[in-house]
Amino acid sequence: MGKAGTSRPGPVRRSAKLAPALPSKTAEKILDVAEHLIQTRGCSAFSYQDISDVLKIRKASIHYHFESKTDLVIAVIDRYARKFDEAMENIARDESATSMSMLEHYVQPYAAFAATPDRVCLCGALSGEMLALPRELRERVARFFKSHQQWLTQILNRGAARGEFKLAESAGKTARLVFGALQGALLVQRTTGDASQLKDVISALKSQLRK
Repeated sequence: MGKAGTSRPGPVRRSAKLAPALPSKTAEKILDVAEHLIQTRGCSAFSYQDISDVLKIRKASIHYHFESKTDLVIAVIDRYARKFDEAMENIARDESATSMSMLEHYVQPYAAFAATPDRVCLCGALSGEMLALPRELRERVARFFKSHQQWLTQILNRGAARGEFKLAESAGKTARLVFGALQGALLVQRTTGDASQLKDVISALKSQLRK
């Protein structure tokens, strides 16, 4: 307490509940490289040294922005999921769009990954190491998968209600089929090098959904 009975302000401390500050350009570059390394090598197969080599910065600079590798991967997942969430919200917001066009917009990122020789979905790559990941990462990957299946369920229900889709199973089961097929096709394509893998899966899914 101060002399007049008022409390003096203490030192400002970070709170986990506060919104994080916008990342600097260096932090964004670190996140970009880390995301690419996870998508192409896996989480356990890259280190801060790899990022240092690519960006030509000291490892201390990386630790300044992301104290631990877990902190870094959390930031990578959160940014990746946020971009997908924003895209899915924008797709679903257009009431004039057909449900099939919404699905076509949804699969565009998968097609972009498939156009590269070795990239897959970030969370798809992480799922292959699920048992070795820290709890915070496992929870985020699981949340990503669940949110995408929920979104797909809504779009499939929308399409069925509007007479645009014919569903052989419930929208929820079909959403699992669509999501699993897209994720799996990327992994198979990277393994076999067959560039038609994802295209064929998308074509078959669309054919099954058409009335």
